[in-house]
Amino acid sequence: MALQAFPGVELREPAREADLVEAGRRLGCELPEQLAQLLRASDGLTGPSSVDTIWPIAHIVEHNLLFRSDPSFAQLYMPFEPLLFFADNGGGDQFAFVQKPRRPDVFVWEHETDSRRWVAGDLRDYLERALQEDGDDDWYRL
Repeated sequence: MALQAFPGVELREPAREADLVEAGRRLGCELPEQLAQLLRASDGLTGPSSVDTIWPIAHIVEHNLLFRSDPSFAQLYMPFEPLLFFADNGGGDQFAFVQKPRRPDVFVWEHETDSRRWVAGDLRDYLERALQEDGDDDWYRL
């Protein structure tokens, strides 16, 4: 994935392979290959509006573990186990891959309604939409 194609994106040091393997172990699933490839190039991405368009691997792991284990979330929301969160919009809505069944599509979880809705066909499509030049952080809303 050519990260240079996205102007205004802040790149980071690559994630270590050992951290990617450990993430899969802790989460109980392999990371989607497109996400793993991106993290090997840059451990997360910050978009032009200073929002983490892709979280660093440590944040991906901790965030997903929290959402899957917090008892108050279990009372408020549908289960999070089928989702693998990897980013947010800076206002509470979060982006995820569906892990069960495994698919390349990206969905948004809207925190106010607990809705889960398709927003992109894969990670590249998500990046193209999220990093569009007009900088709209709510690009995914209907």
